[in-house]
Amino acid sequence: MHRSRLYGLFIDTPDADDAAAFWSAALGVPAVPEPHEEQFIMLHGALPKLVAGVQRVDDTPRYHVDIETDDVDAETARLTALGAVEVNRWQGCRILRAPGGHLLCVIPVHSDPALFDAEARGFP
Repeated sequence: MHRSRLYGLFIDTPDADDAAAFWSAALGVPAVPEPHEEQFIMLHGALPKLVAGVQRVDDTPRYHVDIETDDVDAETARLTALGAVEVNRWQGCRILRAPGGHLLCVIPVHSDPALFDAEARGFP
C-alpha cells in the first residue's frame, strides 16, 4: 500500500514574474522564489494545507496540480490505470495528462511529514 495527497496548485506561464506579482497581491500572500528550483515562485499561505506557486514554462499558460506520494512508481501506475497518460519525467517526478487533457505531476513527498501523515490517503 502507498499513500498520496493533493500537494498543490501551480500557475504555469512564460511570464512568471508578472504572474507571481499579480497572484501575490490578489491573494494577499508573499511571492517567494524557490531557492533550488528557480522556475518556481511560491505563494506560501494562499491555500490551506496546500502549496500554491507560479512556474516558469516555455509553453502555453495553464494550471496544473501536484500529487505527492510516498511511492511515485505505484501512484503513477494507479493513475495511469485510471486513464492518465505519462508524458514526461523530470527530477524524480512524473508528468501525466489526465483524461480531459489537464496536466498533473506525481512527486515524492515534499510537505511536512506530519501534514502528509495526517492528510494522505492509502491506496492498494
